[in-house]
Amino acid sequence: MGRTEGRAYERAGVDLEAAARTLDLIAREVESTYTPGVLRGLGAFGGLFELPAGLRRPVLVASTDGVGTKTVLARRYAHEPGVLEGIGRDLVNHCVNDVLVQGAAPLFFLDYVASERLEPEATARLVSGVASACREAGMALLGGETAEMPGVYREGEFDLAGTIVGVVERDAVVDGSRVRPGDAVLGLPSGGLQTNGFSLARRALEGRFDDALSDGTPVWRALLAEHRSFLSAVRPLLERGLVRAMAHVTGGGLPGNVPRSLPEGCGVRLRRGSWEVPEVFALIAAAGAVAEEEMYDVFNMGLGFVLVVGRDDVEEALALAPGALPVGEVVAGSGVAVV
Repeated sequence: MGRTEGRAYERAGVDLEAAARTLDLIAREVESTYTPGVLRGLGAFGGLFELPAGLRRPVLVASTDGVGTKTVLARRYAHEPGVLEGIGRDLVNHCVNDVLVQGAAPLFFLDYVASERLEPEATARLVSGVASACREAGMALLGGETAEMPGVYREGEFDLAGTIVGVVERDAVVDGSRVRPGDAVLGLPSGGLQTNGFSLARRALEGRFDDALSDGTPVWRALLAEHRSFLSAVRPLLERGLVRAMAHVTGGGLPGNVPRSLPEGCGVRLRRGSWEVPEVFALIAAAGAVAEEEMYDVFNMGLGFVLVVGRDDVEEALALAPGALPVGEVVAGSGVAVV
C-alpha cells in the first residue's frame, strides 16, 4: 500500500525518494555547523538549543528573511560553479546582518527551500552554501525544511528563506538611544546589490546579462556578487562599546533603512563620493531609465551597512573595522540626505 501511495504522490508532482536523497546529501553539511549549544538537530521535529552559560540578562534577537528574486538569475546560471552555493551564503549573511544591528551574536539558523520540483543535487548545493556561512558566523544550522510544491511554483523555480536567532546582553543592546547630532557615520561597502532590487535589475538588464563591465566581469556575475556578512568587521567595535546605532541597508535603500536606527530628531547627511558606487548600479540606471532618487530608494548604492559612532571615536573605529569608511554625520532633523 505504501509503494502505491508513493507512486500516486509522485504522479501528483511530489517525489518522496527525492526528499530522502536530499536529506542524505545535506546531513554532513548541516552537522558540520553544530556548536556546543546544539542538543538535538537534524531529524528532530524541533531543534533543541541551550543558551551559552554565563549570560546575565540574555535577550534573544530573531529575524526572518529571504533572497527574493535573486533566485531567478541564480537559476539561469546555476551551471556555473558556486552560484547556488552563493545564494545559500547570501541568505545567511543577510540574516546575520539583521540581528547584528541590535548587537546580537548569532546562535542558530533554520532554512526553508521550496521548489516546483525537488532537485536533490541543486538543493544540496544551496544548503552547502547555507552551512558554510553558518560555520563562518559560528552558529549552528539547527534545522530546516524542503518543500516540493507543484502548482505553486512555476517549472524550475525555487525559493529560499531562513530564520536566525541571536543573543545579546540586555545592557549591550544597540538601540540608537545614544545617537546625537554631530556623531560620525561610517559605512561598510556592499560590493553589489546584496539581495535586494532584483526585480528592477532583471527588468532593466534583460538581454545584457552576458555583457561585460569595464573590468571584464560579466554583468550576471556582478549582479550575483555575494551579500557580505559584516559580523567580523563590526564585532570589535561592539566589544569596545563604540557603536551607537547600526543599519543594514536592504530593501528601501539608505533612505528606508538608516532612519530606522535613529532616535527622533536625528537625521543623516551622507557625503557623495566618500564611497565607491559599483559600476553595475550605473548600468541599471541607464538601461532601465531609473532616476537617481529611485536608485537610492531601491538599492544600497554601494553601502551595505552603516554605523554611527561618536566623533571622538572615529579613528579607533576605523582602525578596528577593516574596510569601513567615514561617509557622513548625524544632523538635527530627519531622513537621509546625500550631498
